[in-house]
Amino acid sequence: MRRVFAYLTKERCIDPEIVSHFVHAKAIYEDAKYHNVIFVGHDENGVARFACKRGTASYAASGFKRDVAGSDKRYGFSHAGKSGKLYVFEAPIDLLAYISLHKQNWQQESYLALGGVSDRTLLHFLEQHSNVSSVCLCLDNDRAGLEAIQRIGQALRENGYIVTAHVSHYKDWNQQLQETCRMRDQHIQKPEQTLRL
Repeated sequence: MRRVFAYLTKERCIDPEIVSHFVHAKAIYEDAKYHNVIFVGHDENGVARFACKRGTASYAASGFKRDVAGSDKRYGFSHAGKSGKLYVFEAPIDLLAYISLHKQNWQQESYLALGGVSDRTLLHFLEQHSNVSSVCLCLDNDRAGLEAIQRIGQALRENGYIVTAHVSHYKDWNQQLQETCRMRDQHIQKPEQTLRL
């Protein structure tokens, strides 16, 4: 786990305690051959059903990303808490970044990475977690993410869910976390954006 831990905590600025939690939950591990970080989605019985790879060698925008063959897209990288609130992200890295920025009592809430902007993973998660009544869409602050917030938000409201959106001031939550870390010494803080739906 040495390279993955360094990549997530140093390069991506994810809180080490958050990384350790997901590692112990068997939701993050390091590919022995190529040292990719593997994010795992489990079913209701704790069986791994989905995995995606992310290269750790470079933080270039074109860095290696791929779903593992045979993955079931109904399952995503997630944490299921006991409260009725679910936070939804496009990617596992943004999920981890958001928790790093909002650590207080985070384990009580639920978090889910969609692996894009399709609602398939979300709908399956909601079927399996009837305690969820409120969904906060934390998708990317770009055209695809903002359009998905409107589309998914409308569908959720029609099905009786309370829907809010929390959008990073930057393109995504990991960029916000990295900028927060970078500017911490300068005592500068960019505000987050809460959208009214």
